[in-house]
Amino acid sequence: MSTEKEVSSSTPNRKLSCTASFDALWFCYSPVHQMQQYYRLGVLDNCNDKWKAMVDCLMLKTKPASHVQEVLQAREESKLKSHIWTFRTPEEASYNWKELYGHLDEPE
Repeated sequence: MSTEKEVSSSTPNRKLSCTASFDALWFCYSPVHQMQQYYRLGVLDNCNDKWKAMVDCLMLKTKPASHVQEVLQAREESKLKSHIWTFRTPEEASYNWKELYGHLDEPE
């Protein structure tokens, strides 16, 4: 009994909610979003990516809980791997800073 509690506490039980997907889809068809897209890109948004996310979420709702947990964990791990920042050591950062902005320190 105690091992079951330990196992369940070590792996968080992720809940699948389609509310965020539905909200994104709903907002996609709003005049505010469509005018933003038209102003920024010159075309209206067809909301295909939001539809795909919504359908994907609804399809996951029909799968067994164990499969859903695996998919959600894999998605979370892939988000962690795709980090937008490049981490540097202080030495690397100093060198890069001098390469980019070192000419500003030189007297004219």
